[in-house]
Amino acid sequence: MASIIETHIENRERIQPNDTNNYGAAHGGNIMRWMDEVGALSAMRHASESCVTAHVDDISFERPVPQGDTCVVTGYAYETGRTSVRVRLQAFHEEPRTGEREQTTDSYFVFVAVDDEGDPTPVPDLTAETERGERLRADALTDESGE
Repeated sequence: MASIIETHIENRERIQPNDTNNYGAAHGGNIMRWMDEVGALSAMRHASESCVTAHVDDISFERPVPQGDTCVVTGYAYETGRTSVRVRLQAFHEEPRTGEREQTTDSYFVFVAVDDEGDPTPVPDLTAETERGERLRADALTDESGE
């Protein structure tokens, strides 16, 4: 069982020509795939089991990530159910030479822990343990509800 902070995952993808759409920006399907991969890793880190995607909440693409730049995907688990782990996922456009970032996408995915036979299996409760963990959980719950 991991704390919220221990489930935090960050990954970078350099946007290559085969990652782009007709407008020279990262294809939305690629960004969703990268978010799904980071989310699954975060859920698995907490559950200590394989996790599969069960649900994706509203996802919108606010800004493009141009070819040659970097897409940074961050995620962390913030809430659990009996067999599920909720993960907040964000994508950012990052200029590789300066590290300057702007958020492009924000979403919430639900993963279900599965055993070796592919059947749902219980997950432990998620702890915050630190002030930062409490803040991340509160931010996810507030932003998810739209308040």
